[in-house]
Amino acid sequence: MAWLVAKYLLTAGVIVLVSEAAKRSDKLGGLLGALPLVTIMALVWLHVGQQPQEKIANHAWYTFWYVLPTLPMFLLFPALLGRIGFWPTLGVCILLTLVLFAGFAVFMRRFGIHLW
Repeated sequence: MAWLVAKYLLTAGVIVLVSEAAKRSDKLGGLLGALPLVTIMALVWLHVGQQPQEKIANHAWYTFWYVLPTLPMFLLFPALLGRIGFWPTLGVCILLTLVLFAGFAVFMRRFGIHLW
């Protein structure tokens, strides 16, 4: 149980670190946010949890494919933020990302990559 609490605290600490860094420096916050810290931690947690190598490799594989349809959001968000405000911008970006995920999954199926 102590390990689980430590895992949650460390994982939450990374998110706090990124948001606090972003308060001080846009560039540093962006750099830290762009690093695959969550994925690296997930890979470590899977390894420490003695998951099979295939499961760990699959996590990295699918993470790569799921990142691609999120990228347009990072261009749309700053473009909309000043025009329609934070919450509407966030909502539009979430909807766009969901649509792109679905379309990307259908597209990738043609190449034998099944994302759902």
